[in-house]
Amino acid sequence: MEHVVIAGGGPTGLWLAAELRLGGIPVTVLETRRKRDPHSKALTIHPRTLEVLATRGVLERFLAEGRRIPSGHFGGLDGRMDFGVLDTPYPFTLALPQARTEELLEEHGNAAGAQIRRGHQVTGLTKDEDGVSVEATGPDGLYTLRADYIVGCDGTRSTVREAAGIDFPGNDATTWLSRFGNAARRAAEYRRGRVLLAGDAAHMHYPAGGVGLNVGVQDATNLGWKLAATVAGTAPAGLLDSYHTERHPVGADLLLSTRAQTALMNAFSAEGQDLRALLSQLISTVPEFSRSLAEHLSALAVTYPAPAHHHPLTGHRAPNLELSDSTDLFTLLRTGRHVLLNFTGTPAPPSTPPHIITHAAHRPDPRPAWSTVRAALIRPDGHVAWASEQPDAEVLRAEAHVAVSATHR
Repeated sequence: MEHVVIAGGGPTGLWLAAELRLGGIPVTVLETRRKRDPHSKALTIHPRTLEVLATRGVLERFLAEGRRIPSGHFGGLDGRMDFGVLDTPYPFTLALPQARTEELLEEHGNAAGAQIRRGHQVTGLTKDEDGVSVEATGPDGLYTLRADYIVGCDGTRSTVREAAGIDFPGNDATTWLSRFGNAARRAAEYRRGRVLLAGDAAHMHYPAGGVGLNVGVQDATNLGWKLAATVAGTAPAGLLDSYHTERHPVGADLLLSTRAQTALMNAFSAEGQDLRALLSQLISTVPEFSRSLAEHLSALAVTYPAPAHHHPLTGHRAPNLELSDSTDLFTLLRTGRHVLLNFTGTPAPPSTPPHIITHAAHRPDPRPAWSTVRAALIRPDGHVAWASEQPDAEVLRAEAHVAVSATHR
């Protein structure tokens, strides 16, 4: 029996496979294409995706081959957003053909121990309480795999989504004299029992802003550690459901953004041209507007829902905190584990479980949002699970113990 089967060996499926292997879970990827497509559909890797690659120690190979672009456009407007103002070590987009991106991701997946089968296509599935029977065809004909879970990363015409009966509501494409349509759809559910969706199988949109590949990789980063913990039997109740809770709204925002950009690119009327001119002027002359738009497009602004009364940082992406002269947060995240940061100089909670890395920072971070934080728990995907400014050391240790305990069972 397979633990996880991934349908689709594009960027989303390959990255998810490596994430699951980082969590110690055997995974099989079934990819229809016998060889990688040499013709690239996507070129742009955004700052947040560059951060994600850095947290797994594979970014340097991408940077060595890609071209750095320090500014970006929204909907083809003349005004350019300056990525240099963003709070990230990578204030640029990286232009790299998707064919090469896939090759690097496949090498990463193979090195992690994922089983990637090319020339194998998922044709159907049946699911029950104990697992999923995956029907597939390969060079030797039809066969069936039994798995704990299947993840559909098999594109907008997803066989997995259709076989699971998951609705894909949205609007159909207008007929254009173009290679692309402007259809916009989002799966009604990103999880139905033992079937999950990620990447283009979960959301379909016009390729404005080069965001599709990036959102798929970020879907996989959110899902990977949660699914790994679930398969391993260590996940707390509701953890896997939080994949839908957190990423489904991101999909809605993706469709909103790409529809807006599509409208701007096709605003040929006099009124439309006036709107384009006004927005271009705002981007060029109002730094706060330009920065907010750049944070939105680059996914640095993505924040997940946090329980009431939690610290304001909870759910936010953690920046690459410089923790000492020799290490930073992104380096600690390379193991795929939670990271408990201690800015107080006092001992960490006793009996920290093995899936938690505890690090005593030599200094607080100077960023205003972080300068008074005394302890924080960072998830494997780089988002803040818990943070506290509690001045009492004993109370702080008790709070940290509760936060750590909530990450496993």
